[in-house]
Amino acid sequence: MAEKDEAKEKRKIKAVAKMKEIMTTYYIDAKTAGQTGKKVAWITSGGPVEPLIAMDVIPVYPENHGAMIGAAKMGVDLCQKAEAMGYSSDLCSYARSDISCATVNGGPIGGLPKPDMLICCNNICGTVLKWYEVQARYFQAPLFILDTPFCHTEFSAEARAYVRGQIDEYIAFLEQAVGKKLDYDRIKEVGKLSVEGQRLWQAVLDTAMNRPAPLSAFDAFFHLALIVTLRGTRTAVDYYRELLAEMEERVAQGIGAVADERYRLLWDNLPVWFRTKWLSEKFASQGACLVADTYTSAWCGSLKYIDENNFLETMAECYSRIYLNIGVDEMACQVLAMVDKYQADGLVMHSNRSCKPYSLGQYDIQRIVGEKKGIPTLLIEADMVDERSFAESQMETRIEAFIELLKGQKGQA
Repeated sequence: MAEKDEAKEKRKIKAVAKMKEIMTTYYIDAKTAGQTGKKVAWITSGGPVEPLIAMDVIPVYPENHGAMIGAAKMGVDLCQKAEAMGYSSDLCSYARSDISCATVNGGPIGGLPKPDMLICCNNICGTVLKWYEVQARYFQAPLFILDTPFCHTEFSAEARAYVRGQIDEYIAFLEQAVGKKLDYDRIKEVGKLSVEGQRLWQAVLDTAMNRPAPLSAFDAFFHLALIVTLRGTRTAVDYYRELLAEMEERVAQGIGAVADERYRLLWDNLPVWFRTKWLSEKFASQGACLVADTYTSAWCGSLKYIDENNFLETMAECYSRIYLNIGVDEMACQVLAMVDKYQADGLVMHSNRSCKPYSLGQYDIQRIVGEKKGIPTLLIEADMVDERSFAESQMETRIEAFIELLKGQKGQA
């Protein structure tokens, strides 16, 4: 028993403490912005944050807050409050929990700081447009919407010019809201830090190509926070450099995220935030490690479209060609590449009641992956925040049946 406890302790990632410290400081800074004279902007998770960083505006992410609400198991109460306000239960649970949270200063950190402005980019979904309009009206704050055309297979010259023109409008909007001009030398510096941070994050995720994988997708869900909230800062770069060193050390020592890694799996869609620990332990108990996922890799998936030495000019394509703004065939190609890269034995797909853009093409992706790679797929139905859409016994039965399929595939008794 003592050896088992020691091994479990050894598998714990040391950088977790540092991450918690950074995020605590970040939220304190955001919540006290009114006292320090800084501006706060609410921004969608896929939105271009670098101009905000360059203008010393603190970016706050309602979606990140939604994830925290889910992890804290506060989602049902806040979603029900939104439904009582007249919002449909079919709407995104991030949106429902955030909209109702604003009216009661609820959630795990007592609500988000009042925004001085809101920045909405529709490269992740259409719901954010109405969600941010609701919040802009509630807080009586100016709203900027960045419209990115859907990229089925390519990014045309016309689309590039259209989005690039909006970036100039975005900068003009920020200059008016903040009351100062953008320092173009500063945005170049922030752009380089953004790219460096994304490359380091990808390198962290890539350490899972090793056997055993030094981190799982469940670990990545936690450590993703900085590449979203503080992308373009030295803080994020330094943290991911430290995390990468720890992962490389774990690889050298043969320390795996799962004690006895027998099956390597991919995860598709957002996490089930209120059940990440339960799911992690359930898969690990069967020797299954979720070695990669489409969600955490989305924040570095369009790196090939960005030029760190010409950041403003290449932002348009980078922010338009993210995972949720491309066609299903393109998504399938990325999943197929990940199956090869991480030598995955199976695919776990979270059919997420809240996220239609992420979930609607899953049956096609499942079919394509089955035809091209011949690996089994587990499709689980749940929600990222609303626990009312989660059936534990059904989930457990499906996972166990899936593991039996994997055993059969590998010819194990």
